[in-house]
Amino acid sequence: MNAIQPLPVVDVKDQVSADEWQTRVDLAACYRLIAMYGWDDVVFTHVSAKIPGTEHFLINPYGLMFEEMTASNLVKIDLQGNKLMDTPYDINPAGFTIHSAVHEVRHDAACVLHTHTAAGVGVSAQKEGILPISQQSIFVLSNLSYHDYEGVALNEEEKARLQADLGKTNAMVLRNHGLMTCGKSVAEAFLGMYTLQRCCEIQIAAQAGSGELITIPQAILDGAKESMRKVTRGAGGNIAWPALLRKLQRVNPGFDH
Repeated sequence: MNAIQPLPVVDVKDQVSADEWQTRVDLAACYRLIAMYGWDDVVFTHVSAKIPGTEHFLINPYGLMFEEMTASNLVKIDLQGNKLMDTPYDINPAGFTIHSAVHEVRHDAACVLHTHTAAGVGVSAQKEGILPISQQSIFVLSNLSYHDYEGVALNEEEKARLQADLGKTNAMVLRNHGLMTCGKSVAEAFLGMYTLQRCCEIQIAAQAGSGELITIPQAILDGAKESMRKVTRGAGGNIAWPALLRKLQRVNPGFDH
């Protein structure tokens, strides 16, 4: 039996700007939080974060578990997929297609998060998509788009269609595929995914009960954005992010190395 090889030890903190390092720490934390909540799919989903002041972004080294991500082992690439720092790791080609598509046109999207959870894929396969049946759904439906399935995301021509479907929304259901959120920060994209994922879990559970579902009135849906702003006190994802990092330091420290 072959011995399990340790991960290469890399420390890039002294090679990057303070802004890039902070982005690396937040993104590594996001990956580990996804693992902690059980949203990972072995090594086959991905999160990216744009490096402030540049068109470059960070993405996961392909083949590492999300619980193994660190600030230093994330891969820095440009919009053409070229690696910009020495690294022993490659990147997921399908992940590059999806994330580069968003970063090309959504300059407000500092982070793009994509998952393949059972609840997310389950709802993505339903013709009516997200139903207005939970408090979580009112926040999702105020900022949601859909993109039809075109196979594994390796076709460069799909990018333009994904961009058009996403528009200015921050949450997307990728039909027969999964979920995607984006945000002005890693924290905002993560909280968006938390809400979207919980919305899908609730919908699957409600449908499993086989009873008639009660839908939320349109007047309430129309006021969702203002309600969300009040709930987070205008802080968006940052309202929960410090607490999430404290929890992560307790259960899976080391992401900030």
